[in-house]
Amino acid sequence: MEEAKHIEAVEAKQIEAEEAQRIKAGEAKQIEAGETSRSSRKVITFEPKLVINKGISVLGFVLRLFAVFGTIGSALAMGTTHESVVSLSQLVLLKVKYSDLPTLMFFVVANAIAGGYLVLSLPVSIFHIFSTKAKTSRIILLVIDTVMLALVSSGASAATATVYLAHEGNTTANWPPICQQFDGFCERISGSLIGSFCAVILLMLIVINSAISLSRH
Repeated sequence: MEEAKHIEAVEAKQIEAEEAQRIKAGEAKQIEAGETSRSSRKVITFEPKLVINKGISVLGFVLRLFAVFGTIGSALAMGTTHESVVSLSQLVLLKVKYSDLPTLMFFVVANAIAGGYLVLSLPVSIFHIFSTKAKTSRIILLVIDTVMLALVSSGASAATATVYLAHEGNTTANWPPICQQFDGFCERISGSLIGSFCAVILLMLIVINSAISLSRH
């Protein structure tokens, strides 16, 4: 009888141990399931943010690329503008060149400086596409972008006044319009202005893009 009781006690202890192991295994599975669900939630949370950040960086690169064409194209078009015509009334050769007007010279210099900077900033912009966590370089670019925006807009504004006088003249100051004689010259400088103002808009978008990118960090 004592042996039977002893055997029953041992079996009861084994059953209790098995039940305890089952409970522990169930708790471990629940913990693993909870961790898996948390990690999946983290992935779902972080992936869209990463995609959006890369998209913003790609957009910034594309805007810089177009701004390069706008600034350098305007500088080249204005810097190579000149025209010569023969005045039939005075029988003299009249010449006009962009360098005859200081505001147009400033326009060329401003757009050339901005275009050179934008070309140098393209590798940094490509770096931002692959390294979305970079912050210091983004701040530096944002500051210089703002300076370039002010430079290009001031050059375009100064040239606009000169181009207007070339087209319309000023009767109060007895300045006749020169576009009646130098129509090719006026068409070219007007086209340069359009390209420069497009670059101004692109630079504004670049500054906004950089600000949004920084705000997401």
